[in-house]
Amino acid sequence: MKETEMKTIGLMLDCSRDAVYTVDTLKSYIDVLSAMGYNMLQLYTEDTYEIESEPYFGYLRGRYSKEELKELDSYAAKKGVELMPCIQTLAHLGGFTRWKHELYDVNDILLADDDRTYELVDAMFKTCAECFTSRRINIGMDEAHMVGLGKYLDKHGYQNRTEILVKHLNRVCEIADKYGFKPMMWSDMFFRLACKGDYYAAEKAEISRQILDMVPKNVELVYWDYYHDEKSKYDSMLKAHKKFNNNILFAGGAWSWKGFVPNNKESISRHEAAISACRENGINEIFITAWKDDGAECALYSTLPALMHAAQVAKGNTDMNDIKKKFEEIVGISFDDFMAIDYPDVIDDDTTWTNPTKYMWYADPFMGLFENTVDEKKVSHFTDTKAKLANAAKNKKFGYIFETLISLCDVMELKYTLGVRTRRAYDQKDKTALKVVIEDYKKVEERLESFYQIFRSQWYKENKHFGFEKQSMRMGGLMRRLKDCREMLESLVAGKISKIEELEEKILPLGDKADGKAILFNSYKDAAFVKFTSF
Repeated sequence: MKETEMKTIGLMLDCSRDAVYTVDTLKSYIDVLSAMGYNMLQLYTEDTYEIESEPYFGYLRGRYSKEELKELDSYAAKKGVELMPCIQTLAHLGGFTRWKHELYDVNDILLADDDRTYELVDAMFKTCAECFTSRRINIGMDEAHMVGLGKYLDKHGYQNRTEILVKHLNRVCEIADKYGFKPMMWSDMFFRLACKGDYYAAEKAEISRQILDMVPKNVELVYWDYYHDEKSKYDSMLKAHKKFNNNILFAGGAWSWKGFVPNNKESISRHEAAISACRENGINEIFITAWKDDGAECALYSTLPALMHAAQVAKGNTDMNDIKKKFEEIVGISFDDFMAIDYPDVIDDDTTWTNPTKYMWYADPFMGLFENTVDEKKVSHFTDTKAKLANAAKNKKFGYIFETLISLCDVMELKYTLGVRTRRAYDQKDKTALKVVIEDYKKVEERLESFYQIFRSQWYKENKHFGFEKQSMRMGGLMRRLKDCREMLESLVAGKISKIEELEEKILPLGDKADGKAILFNSYKDAAFVKFTSF
């Protein structure tokens, strides 16, 4: 079978989940992408770009000015990279709808079939037309799970939700055409609505010919998938997408959205299967997404191995020795040394789909929420990981990323088992053990302060200052809570109090999670405040 050659190898960079990268950072990033062979960069901006007629759009969020976008567009063009706007025209606009309540349907979804919504969308395209030379645009439209079920329902009564989506899409595409744009959109909502919310059951989707024909022919559909290992799954999903009479692109993921630590290894594994399926199905445009969910803790350059691998495989090169050689020539760090960046979260040998450095970082040591995922014998993992990160930390350009993670591991050496050791000493009424634990609380507080300073330097090196206020409050809250816990233990040992209520509580199993096994749980709010609905 003759395989398709790739016309577009792109990257989509999340500039909306708190981190808004500086112009200088993005120029440096474009340099690296261009050297790796990328020819397209999408800046994912929900409300983080200027709209003159909407002063609340991107308000207090570090939005890009028109001048900044024009400067970046010009710079990218000189490097052979098409800078493409990537916006949202339906959902994921909570940053704006919190100010403009009249424009939302429910949650973060715009109100369809309302002229005020299309005035806003027109203003979005107007800005993009002024700032970007590219006339391709990603209009989003993904994950609008509750579309038509809020104010729209109150106003119009229940309507076929797929028809609401398609009607809205047609209005948006008309505006895109007005400004000379050819739009693309994430494809998931068509399949979610047809398969009771399950995007990856797309091959079973029964989408009527009426709906298929209503989708504008000039809109391109983006099949996104970051989760599957099997080439057959990508193959069946691509075939399902071909039921539409629209051009199809594929978007994979460079996992940078599960906390402080990336997942290059699994990203690489999935890219091999996905890109092979794309070639066999005639897909000649792909891009890799770098999302920054729940705080954008992961450093910008953390996923360079996965990005290098994806670009090379897209060009037909699967020789890992050659890929590693090219990587070191561009980055200045050996591929294997850089891959150590994944290690802080690989606490179990049989999986990399975990992030203990996120949920155990914020876990309250008195609440015990994640204690049954802790294996005390594995605490040496964090000490070992610091040694593995040491070589890359010497690099002048990218070493700061590894220094941050070394400091992270300093904290985790003690914080990982702190709650387990606290509860055991309390249950055994062992004052000697409690005194040892109290000293460890003090050490954690000191190491956390050191990490905070290093992490703040990393943030300011890469990003605008906006967004770091969330990290300040998270870290500050964690520091204060650790101090509170220590002071309660000190009062207990001194005989000032007779019990600690939180430590009297019996810890229940964490759902069906196996004892001593790390999990994937990427929510600061739920980890820190023990307030969640499900895993």
